Amino acid sequence: MALMIILPLAGLALGWLTRWLYARFLLSSAEQRAARVLQEAEKDAEAKKKEALLEGRDRLIRERNQLERETRERRAELQRLERRLLQKEEGLDKRAESLDGAEHTLGDRERSLSENERTLEQERGAVRTELERISGLSVDEAKRLLMDGLENEARREAQVAIGHIEQEAQRTAEKRARDVLVGTMQRIASDVTSEVAVTTVSLPNDEMKGRIIGREGRNIRTLETLTGVDVIIDDTPEAVVISCFDPVRKEIARQALERLVADGRIHPARIEEVVQKTTRDIERTVYEEGERALAEFNIHNMHPDGVRALGRLHFRTSYGQNQLAHSREVARIAVALAAELSADTEIVKRAALLHDVGKGVESNTDANHAEISVEMAKKIGESPQVVNAIAAHHQDVEPNCIEAVILQIADTISASRPGARQDTMENYIARLENLEKIATGFEGVEKAYAIQAGRELRIIVNHEKVDDAGAKDLARRIVRKIEDELKYPGRIKVTTIRETRIVEYAR
Repeated sequence: MALMIILPLAGLALGWLTRWLYARFLLSSAEQRAARVLQEAEKDAEAKKKEALLEGRDRLIRERNQLERETRERRAELQRLERRLLQKEEGLDKRAESLDGAEHTLGDRERSLSENERTLEQERGAVRTELERISGLSVDEAKRLLMDGLENEARREAQVAIGHIEQEAQRTAEKRARDVLVGTMQRIASDVTSEVAVTTVSLPNDEMKGRIIGREGRNIRTLETLTGVDVIIDDTPEAVVISCFDPVRKEIARQALERLVADGRIHPARIEEVVQKTTRDIERTVYEEGERALAEFNIHNMHPDGVRALGRLHFRTSYGQNQLAHSREVARIAVALAAELSADTEIVKRAALLHDVGKGVESNTDANHAEISVEMAKKIGESPQVVNAIAAHHQDVEPNCIEAVILQIADTISASRPGARQDTMENYIARLENLEKIATGFEGVEKAYAIQAGRELRIIVNHEKVDDAGAKDLARRIVRKIEDELKYPGRIKVTTIRETRIVEYAR
């Protein structure tokens, strides 16, 4: 029993002792490995330390060599600069010495010249005294005598030259006058008269002329009444001519007639419909032209009324010159001048574009175009400088800024360049406008159109305000006023038109 107890205990003790010895062996091995690792780490650290020291020493040596090399180069550069400065100082010293010598030389020359001047003055006085003694005349008397002789000689030569010029002028005056007249007619006849006053509409065939005239002339009469133009149908093959001094009316009539011819349906109701649609299209074109002109000068903040008034100038002319083209040309010239003079280009280009909008604005007042342009500029909120520049562009008021003066110059340049304007056409258009203005000044007149180149004034009256007898009396009164107030060649036919139109719709 005791043996059975002792044997297990001995086994346990032997196993524990074996594990303890094994553990001690493992610990001893680990300690030895740790010691070896530590020794190797110390050796590596020492080697790396030595390597780092060597590398640092090499880098230090390289940097020291680099620094010494840069120091030598800088020292050499400083020496070169020092030598150059010394050379410049020597050159300046030499120049200073040379200038000192030149200054002394000039001083000597000045003194010599002063002495020579005194000597010459003394000799001149002696000569003058001797001349006065010999001639018996004073200096003033001699000058006057000499001037009289020169003046008489100049007059004699001028008279001879004038005689030669007059003889040459008499020989060539007639030929030159013919050349001038022919050249002028060739230059302006088609570019001004045809373009401004008439336009031609092509037709597919001559049968279309009868359809345009209509039964008893009702179609052509309706077109002329609605547009205020004169439609001329003559022997010209496959073409009709539209004549009107107002380019807006002429353009409306031209486009309307072209649309009617293309459509083929030509009768009073269709004519009225097409004319109304064409009028709306022209109004849209007017606004687009105004926007295009503003976009050219990078202006995007103008009131719509100003854009519309500017666009109407596309269909207006002044002295044969397209008014919108004139305004854009003035703006380009004014901007260039303002840039050169450091003025405000924004003010001058707005004022230049708007300075003549009064010519395209419909107004019943007696104000001139500059005053109407000023009112328009104020209405659309333009600045006081722009308003003053517009008001002063014909010197009606005093300019209060440099931009106003620039606009005056630019407008003069654009208007006075060769071929820009034709005064005869402007007077012609003004006469036709005055005819219409006289007629519209009477009560009961709705519309008035000057046609046939001003030889006929066609008046449309309100049938509710004017009866047949009143229409006759109205024509006589308008004739008397035209005779009293206007000057015109030949005679003017006054036609009053009174019609009753009743419109109902079947629904």
